[in-house]
Amino acid sequence: MEIKLAKTAGFCMGVRRAVDAVLEVAQHETGRRIYTYGPLIHNPQTIELLKSRGITAVKSIDEIENPQNSVLVIRAHGIAPEERRKIKESGIRILDATCPKVGYVQGIIKKHAAQDYTVIIVGDRAHPEVDGLLGYTRGKGKVISTLKEAEELPCLDKVCVVAQTTQDIENYNQIVQKIQKSCPQAVIFKTICSSTEKRQAEVIELASEMDALFVVGGKNSANTCRLADLAASRRTPTFHIETAEEIQSIDLKPYHRIGVSAGASTPNWIIDRVMDTLAERHNGQIKKVGVLFRLWLWSVKTDLYSALGAGCLALAGMMMQKIPFHFRSVIISSLFVYGMHVINRLISRKASAYVGSFRETTYLRYEKYYLAAAVFALACALGLALYTGVIMFMFLFVISLAGVLYNMKLLPNGWRFQRLKDIPGSKNLFMATAWGMVAAVGPALSSDHWITPALAAAFAFVFSLVFVRSALSDVLEMQSDKLLGRETIPVVLGKTVTLRMLKGIILAALSILLISVAFGPVSFLNVLLLGSLLYLWICFRLCDRRSGLSGGLLEGLLETSYIIAGFGVFCGYILG
Repeated sequence: MEIKLAKTAGFCMGVRRAVDAVLEVAQHETGRRIYTYGPLIHNPQTIELLKSRGITAVKSIDEIENPQNSVLVIRAHGIAPEERRKIKESGIRILDATCPKVGYVQGIIKKHAAQDYTVIIVGDRAHPEVDGLLGYTRGKGKVISTLKEAEELPCLDKVCVVAQTTQDIENYNQIVQKIQKSCPQAVIFKTICSSTEKRQAEVIELASEMDALFVVGGKNSANTCRLADLAASRRTPTFHIETAEEIQSIDLKPYHRIGVSAGASTPNWIIDRVMDTLAERHNGQIKKVGVLFRLWLWSVKTDLYSALGAGCLALAGMMMQKIPFHFRSVIISSLFVYGMHVINRLISRKASAYVGSFRETTYLRYEKYYLAAAVFALACALGLALYTGVIMFMFLFVISLAGVLYNMKLLPNGWRFQRLKDIPGSKNLFMATAWGMVAAVGPALSSDHWITPALAAAFAFVFSLVFVRSALSDVLEMQSDKLLGRETIPVVLGKTVTLRMLKGIILAALSILLISVAFGPVSFLNVLLLGSLLYLWICFRLCDRRSGLSGGLLEGLLETSYIIAGFGVFCGYILG
């Protein structure tokens, strides 16, 4: 089965701008109540998530209890001038998140209405954008939705024609042709958003190429419904779904090629879950998918692949420090990482119930077993550490305690940072440090190799590899992290700056490794570890959801950088 994701699927510029604006206010205006004038976007799951952060949608300013201490966000659809005037008079602070492309249409209408033009708006009468646009017509506006209504339009002297920004381009062109026949002097404006045009063109193309098409987004989203209608009009089996759970009741066996698109209000994490679910159903139904590939994806989903990667990095730490190989440090590293990863995922899953991931299904179904396995893994790691020596046990106990404290509330309400996890970028920093400690410092303590230049080089290598990999994963999750209020490095710095910083870290790690080899702290065979850093550099190309790869596959490919490091060690031992 081929699963193809449309390049334009997901938030458009206007929706992303509106969501970012309201989240920015939620972060800094802690003393004010935050409202949106109507649902911020037409996606029920996102609206619920915003509610969980104290952002409430209202239909009227009369619903706002304390106007003087409130912020009202004007959504991307915009509002009529009269409504804006009433809001200002009420004393409510306004944050205008009107899409610039909607604002452009408003400007056209305002200008031509002032020149006594009759303004014809081609769009859906009940849509909030059209309602706002009508407010700029000075009572000289007409809304047309169908070709029949255009045919019934009388001849008018001065006519200005605009479109709702999310209109169907074909429908708009047909209506315009009819209007021009009865009103040759009509002034026509192409105001359909370019993103809408691209989205519709891609859906038409997918419908012609694929056996079936899934359109993801709210059932109350006009642009999403239009995408589904366009695909269905091509006689392609089309399924308009809001969440991945709806796929379970659909028989996919007749379809070998499936296309996926999404409306402008559909967040990335919902699209990801749809892609993951389609991939899982495909893997479960098609016997041609290799057993090893399915086993690999399962290990990624259950965090066993991360544990294997931690063991590989412990091997790299030993080789860089010229420590004789001992299996105990590898097992301790793997068990510790597995236990802490699972516990932290269980905690964060409860805090982000509205946002699913490719791991969500198994974690929900087997939560008790995951918790038991994590506790058992940590207990075994501590037991092996105690068997190694008191110093090693105390070392592992301290970093295990730090891992548990990371999610615990340490300071009272009212403090900016109540938990260690609240510190911006702390997840990447703490995770990379913990891995560096168990994979580089742990083997040194187990073998009485104390602080040496080789230890510093090994720690820097592991830290850099883990930090970059985890931050790249966060780049993919930027949208959901913003909505959940997580201040990850990409959320704080932005995608572009984050990627530049991560490339700089990889270059620094490469330099440290080469310098260490040249000046003797580590063996020449350690150049074999360069492969993992170079592979991670290649993975920068994966930081784009439009790659069409599922979340599990992307995560697994990123974590393979650890396995490549282990393979480098294996080659080093053979050559050595």
